[in-house]
Amino acid sequence: MLDHDDIARAIRRIASAIVEQTKGGKDIALVGIRGGGVPLANRIASDLRAHEGLRVPIGTVEIAFYRDDVATAKPNLTAEPSAIEFDVEGRDVVLVDDVVQTGRSVRAAIDCLLDYGRPRRVWLAVLCDRGGRELPIAADFVGRKVDMPQGGYLEVSLGGPSDRVVLVRPPISFPD
Repeated sequence: MLDHDDIARAIRRIASAIVEQTKGGKDIALVGIRGGGVPLANRIASDLRAHEGLRVPIGTVEIAFYRDDVATAKPNLTAEPSAIEFDVEGRDVVLVDDVVQTGRSVRAAIDCLLDYGRPRRVWLAVLCDRGGRELPIAADFVGRKVDMPQGGYLEVSLGGPSDRVVLVRPPISFPD
C-alpha cells in the first residue's frame, strides 16, 4: 500500500502542512503516542529540521492507563512512562500517531497530555486515516486516507529503508 518513498513523501506533506497551518511552526511541539506515533513524530521532526530549519521538542505519551477500556484490558498491564520534558502550557502541540481509526487512542492521548498543562491548541497528525470513528475526532494532517475492507487492518513498519504500510485483508470464507 505504501512503500518507503510513499511514506517519505507523506511525511514531507505532513511537515509542510504543519508549518503552514501553525504559521511558521513557532512554539510547536510534537508528541508521539507510544507505539507507532513515536517513530513518526521523530521522522516529522527530522523533516522539519532538514527542510524548514525548525528544531521542535518531541515528547511521548503512554495511553495504556488513560484508555476507556483499561478495566477490560490485560490484568497485568505494564507500560512505559510518558515523557514530556517541555512546557506544554500555551504551546501548539501536534499529537502524532501512525493510524487513526476509532479515535479512542487519540482521546486517551489528549487526556494524558492535559495532565502536563493546557496547550494553546492540540493538532493531530497521522500517517494513515482508516475511518471507522466511534468518537468525533478528525486528523488535521493526514498522509493517506485509506478505505478499509470489513475486518481488514493496517500493518505499519517505520524503521528506515524497510518502511511500509500493508493492508491486511481478512481471509475470504466460502459457504459450505
